[in-house]
Amino acid sequence: MPVITARPDRVSGASPANIYGLVARASRTSPHRVAVGTADRRLVLSYEDLDAAVRAFAFRLRRLGLGPGDTIGLCCDNSMEFVLTLLAAASSGVTVAPLDPKLPPAGLASRAAAVHARTVMVAAHLYDSSLAVALAGQCPAWQVAVSPSGSGATTEITVPSGSRELPASAGSADPEHAALLLATAGTTSAPKTVPLTAGNVAASVRGIRASYRLGPRDATALVMPLYHGHGLIAGLLATLASGGAAWLPAARRFSASRFWTEMTEIGATWYTAVPTMHQILLQRAAADYPRADPPRLRFIRSCSAPLAPAIFHQLEAEFAAPVVPAYGMTETAHQTTSNPLPQCGLVKAGSVGVATGTQIRIAGPDGQEAKAGTPGEVCVRGPAVASRYLDDPESTAKTFVDGWLHTGDLGYLDCDGYLFLSGRSKELINRGGEKFSPQQIDAVLLSQPAVQDALSFGIPDEKYGEEINAAVILKPGEHCDEGALKAYCRTQLGAAGTPKRIFFVTKFPVTSKNVGDRRKLADQFGSS
Repeated sequence: MPVITARPDRVSGASPANIYGLVARASRTSPHRVAVGTADRRLVLSYEDLDAAVRAFAFRLRRLGLGPGDTIGLCCDNSMEFVLTLLAAASSGVTVAPLDPKLPPAGLASRAAAVHARTVMVAAHLYDSSLAVALAGQCPAWQVAVSPSGSGATTEITVPSGSRELPASAGSADPEHAALLLATAGTTSAPKTVPLTAGNVAASVRGIRASYRLGPRDATALVMPLYHGHGLIAGLLATLASGGAAWLPAARRFSASRFWTEMTEIGATWYTAVPTMHQILLQRAAADYPRADPPRLRFIRSCSAPLAPAIFHQLEAEFAAPVVPAYGMTETAHQTTSNPLPQCGLVKAGSVGVATGTQIRIAGPDGQEAKAGTPGEVCVRGPAVASRYLDDPESTAKTFVDGWLHTGDLGYLDCDGYLFLSGRSKELINRGGEKFSPQQIDAVLLSQPAVQDALSFGIPDEKYGEEINAAVILKPGEHCDEGALKAYCRTQLGAAGTPKRIFFVTKFPVTSKNVGDRRKLADQFGSS
């Protein structure tokens, strides 16, 4: 079975003592290359500058009472505040729990409590006094602001009066000393907290670097949220570990209107995003894509949700770059499989590729390993895979079994070792005992020329138990009615697999990773 492995001369196999160790080597070998910067050039740090800023910030954190065994919540968008706080805390042995800054204060306080945070560090431009009120009695909220200073950066920490000295640490809430505490996306259940060690993260980064041959000449725009593994590990840390340049969007988030301008200005060689973002860029390509002087992209990466073959081919045709779909989850420190670059192997549309430093096993209904081409549950093990959930022994016992992570994803391996996913076990629509994969229904709808995006979902039905419904977004200027879409689906899915109802919408509810949320659509249209 093929596995993408790192070449020893390109990717070190040694695991660092902490996450900042991934960056330290580039600081020594490429001190004057750009490490991280804002796309508007307001603040650009070389690896030498980054190292100095991190060391100064770490010293300040230790003076404020933070050290090994402590956990902080990090509430920042895609900003320099996130990057420096993460690396400074990591270099001090502090566990970092990135928090979704879009959560309301009560939600942030709940997440901070769940990870046993001693403080929540908030980007000053996001600070709201209501957060401090929500955290009252639990932990203080410290404001962080980063500003240019000569060729480097100055970090200012504002500590509320009365909390200048943290109470004595009660010891680590995480005996295995996690480097990161990441929340799962929670697409089929409530989010769980995944402790990732520095070794887990380093193993994933090695796989990512090897998959795409990342090096010092590469540059990327960090458009995926940094508080999730996709943006944090595949975007930021893999880039810094390879000596490349990581650029933060001027808007501190994905901005479709500025995307191609910034990609061109920073000299981007690749980017990674979820299918929803790719589809938005395709929708705007006629007006936004700089055809006269496009960025010289080596590849486009897609992960965190299935990429329909129709979108795969549209991306390659529109942006003249190879597309490499990948697969990962929080429990595997993000990446588990990826298609290889075209010069390194075969890219199979519809597949999420081959293992990247992990072992993959397909478990049949009897728990035994399934043969090639036979579907079952995807199970993963390897150095990038976490060993448990935080404070959740019941879920840990169900998910982490005999050294294998039972992902809940369904799929099969072909005879070449390429993984094809067919959905999540909890998302399957059980219509009268026959089970249908929402992803397969989505793919058929997306192949209809008038459809821009599609999500199918199950809703309760008195006769069949569950019935198939779908929601679609049409391309601008296109027209198609429900009857025509159903007729199109019947030609490929048959009568049983065709949605009973198809709703036309202008946008989908999304998860924190900007992936369409089927649960919310089912709630929205279930009573229609």
